[in-house]
This record gives sequence, structure tokens and C-alpha cells, in this order.
Amino acid sequence: MVSNRIQRIALGCVTGLLLSCATPQSPALKAIDPAALQTSVDATAKELQVPGAVVILSTPQGKFTVTYGTTTLGAKIPPRADTHFRIASNTKTMTAAVIVQLAEEGQLDLDDPVSKYVSGVPDGDQITIAELLKMRSGLYNYTDAPEISASLDRDPTKVWTPDEVLAIAFKHPPYLPPATAYQYCNTNYVLLGLIAENRDHGKPLARILQDRLFGPLGMKDTALPARTSNTLPEPYSHGYLYGSSSFALVDQLYPPDIQAAARAGTLKPSDDTGQNPSYASAAGGVISTANDLVTWISTRRRQAVQRRLSAPVARQLTARVPEQAPRPAVRVRHRPDTLRTERAVFPRRRDARLQLVHGLRPRQSGDARSVDQPDRIPRREAVSQ
Repeated sequence: MVSNRIQRIALGCVTGLLLSCATPQSPALKAIDPAALQTSVDATAKELQVPGAVVILSTPQGKFTVTYGTTTLGAKIPPRADTHFRIASNTKTMTAAVIVQLAEEGQLDLDDPVSKYVSGVPDGDQITIAELLKMRSGLYNYTDAPEISASLDRDPTKVWTPDEVLAIAFKHPPYLPPATAYQYCNTNYVLLGLIAENRDHGKPLARILQDRLFGPLGMKDTALPARTSNTLPEPYSHGYLYGSSSFALVDQLYPPDIQAAARAGTLKPSDDTGQNPSYASAAGGVISTANDLVTWISTRRRQAVQRRLSAPVARQLTARVPEQAPRPAVRVRHRPDTLRTERAVFPRRRDARLQLVHGLRPRQSGDARSVDQPDRIPRREAVSQ
């Protein structure tokens, strides 16, 4: 179902899709109709007011590439499969791959506490690397902080360091005790980037990603840019934004008045291409192309099938949170006005508690009992060193 909202758009927003059923043993797939695929992409892009897009569909029947629109408003420059764009949170899959490689090499253990590698993290002695990977740290998401979006609106070219964004995150209390529930959080992956640099001979993350992933896989158009860079290689797609960057950072719906003005054409988007992405770093700073993302997705899937993780790493990544007996815990209560504030800050798509409260997903083991949490929230015991 097509969303009826207007989103922050990177022109030439590129999606590489690899069908997981693409194996010789799979039943025959329904024939792909290129014309129908083009019609679907056109209709979706127009509905979402996306200026440009590239969609690559890779199946046993072959590779289908569909393009739409332009990479620059006011010009007719069709996006291509080799058009560069900022891949945002797709970066997290790459950061996670590096961490798993380091675990396989014995450079770290996924059950290690974060405090072993990064100091000053709230509850750092109780949050494990595995919990960072699985978004179960409970830490505050620094991109929810109003000062981040205010700074980006005021000075989009500002150069950020991981320490700066973590300092903002750590000024706020954690959302949840460690290991309590899933909570999408960019802070987790900034920490993982620092841990990777700590364990891979002190190399910068950009070099680590190049040496371990992009170089060996032949992803020549993919890189984590220098922290001081706010440019993209040619050819590249422009990115546009309606209003404040806060709408993009916390993934909120645009208010009805902005949506109406944008659809009527009375509100024009601002060109956000020159924004410095250093605030995102290991959580969302990589630049790539559709072609390279297809390489990344297909290679990681093929390697997952051909190569099994060592037993300890696999156990740490797939372990379910066990039911725990009552123990000293943190009690959290929400007044109605606080809940309204949280609903504004935490988008339903990414906040696990609101997804549960509003019936957007079923209850899972490890969930807090309710958003009001009248009972105890078990806190995971610290791992003995």
C-alpha cells in the first residue's frame, strides 16, 4: 500500500532488490512484466512526490532496471544505476558486518560489555556488543535530540565527530534498561563504529570498510567519505527537504499543512545535498550506487548460504532474551502528557513500544508489559569480567 505522506527525498533514491527465492530449487517465479514494473514505479514515485528513482530487481529471470524522473529539480537528468547517493541507514548493515568479522577473528566477543571499549556510556557495563547490533541497548537516540536538527538547519555543513553526537545522546536518560526491548537507535551504531576502530589496529572506519568490504567485493563506487566532506562523486543525485531536518531525523509525518502546500506546489523543497553527513558516520554516512548495493546484497546473501558463522558468534547473534525472575528493577510510569510527548518523538514505525501499544505488531518475549509499565522491568545482570 502506497503511503500518502511526503517524505524527505534523496533524488535518485535507489533500491536494489534481490529475491531470496532465487535458487535453482525454487518453484518457478511468475514472469516479470517490465512494463508493469515501470508503471508501478512511476505511480509510486508520483504519489510520494519522489523526483527521481532507480529500482533494480534481480531474479532468476534476469536483472530488471527501472528509472524514473530526474536527479536534479529543474533539469532532465535521468538517474542511472551508477548514480551516487547517500545510502543512510543501509550503512548499518556494513558496520554490523565488520563487527561480526572481528568477532569471528577473535578480536572481540559479542558478549563483551560496551564499557570494555568505550568509556562514559550509560549502563555501559551492562550493554553488550550484541545488544548494540540488535537495537536492544535502551540508549537514547541522538538524532531525536532537538539540538541536532537545530544545528543542521542552522549550519548544514558543520563537521561532527562521534564524540560530539555521543555526548548529546548521553545527556539524555536511556529509553529503557539494557536488553529490555527493541528500540531503533543510531547511537548504537556510532558506538559500534568506535569499537571497530578500537579492535582493528586503530584504523579509521573508512579504511576498515574499504579494506574489509568495499575493496574485496569490487564496490568501487562505495565509500565512507572523509568527515570534512559534504560532496558526492559524479554522477550524483540531489537530495531535497521540506521544512526542518527534524522531520527526517525522527522520521515524523509532515503536518497536514506542509503536505497540502507541497502537493499544491506553493511550498518548494530546499536542496539539502550539501549537508555534511558526518553526524551519521557508522550509522548512516556511506555513499554508494544502486549497482554496488546489488553487489552488496547479493554477495552477503550468497556468503550467508555458503559459510556458517562459528557456533559462539551464531549463538550470540540469535539468542532470544530469556524470561527472567523478578529482581531489583527500574520502575517507569508515564503521565498522559508525557505519552503525548513520546508519541511526537518516537515514530510508530521504529519505536517498539508504540508499535505494540497501537497494535502494529504482536507481543514478543522480552517486551515490557505495557507502555505504562505498572510492573517491574527486569534489568540484565552485569556480565562478570
